[in-house]
Amino acid sequence: MGNLTASASLGLDAFEGAILELRPFATEEDLQEVIQAVYRQVLGNVHIMENQRLASAEALLRDGSITVKGFVRAVAQSDLYRSLFFEPNSPYRFTELNFKHLLGRAPQDQAEISEHTVLYNEQGYEADINSFLDSEEYNSSFGEDRVPYPRSIASQQGIKTEGFNRMFALLRGPATSDRGKNAQLIASVAANLPTPVKAPSAAKSGSYDNTGKQFKIVYSTSQGAARLQRFSQKSKVVTYSQMSQIIQVIHRSGGKISKITELA
Repeated sequence: MGNLTASASLGLDAFEGAILELRPFATEEDLQEVIQAVYRQVLGNVHIMENQRLASAEALLRDGSITVKGFVRAVAQSDLYRSLFFEPNSPYRFTELNFKHLLGRAPQDQAEISEHTVLYNEQGYEADINSFLDSEEYNSSFGEDRVPYPRSIASQQGIKTEGFNRMFALLRGPATSDRGKNAQLIASVAANLPTPVKAPSAAKSGSYDNTGKQFKIVYSTSQGAARLQRFSQKSKVVTYSQMSQIIQVIHRSGGKISKITELA
């Protein structure tokens, strides 16, 4: 079996139950526990069939040719991951999920979203995935042998308090999967607004409500003049409920948002 072992220690993550790390002299049972944990985390709790498993990457992990981080990379760069999260989703939702699946947290601000959108457009899919896995944040949080897990539902150094609410908005419980959902944070991240932790329907009266607010979105667009490097400045006034759709329209048309301001 090579020179690997798995050890599990209880963490603060109520959704996944344990923090798993692979160490020397693993049993096959230990290894399978780690493999299943990687699939569950990186594939967003989506159920996969036996024939969808990455047999070659599992074999490389088993004989010590790659680490857990290498196996995470193989899953995130696989055709399966692409088909589940890249092809059917907007760039915003794809980036949102990459933060959740690979760094165990929600994006902190619009700058992080924009950085990865630009990276994907300029260098491609694999470069964008690698930027998460080769980051100092990933290495300090998980290293080579720990399975990523949702970190920001507990206090973590370097993660803003708002990350707690945003991660809960992405998780929504251990029985749900990330397939077939729209972007969950597009409005709150772009407008730098608090993310509400949604109360049950019977208790809505005490929950945060910003749906009546209006916002001014200032953006530039190069549509129809990209080759001449000319940009025009435009603005739209929208309600909170309209914001997600309008932001996506601006991004799809090649626009770049420069400011979102809450109107009195």
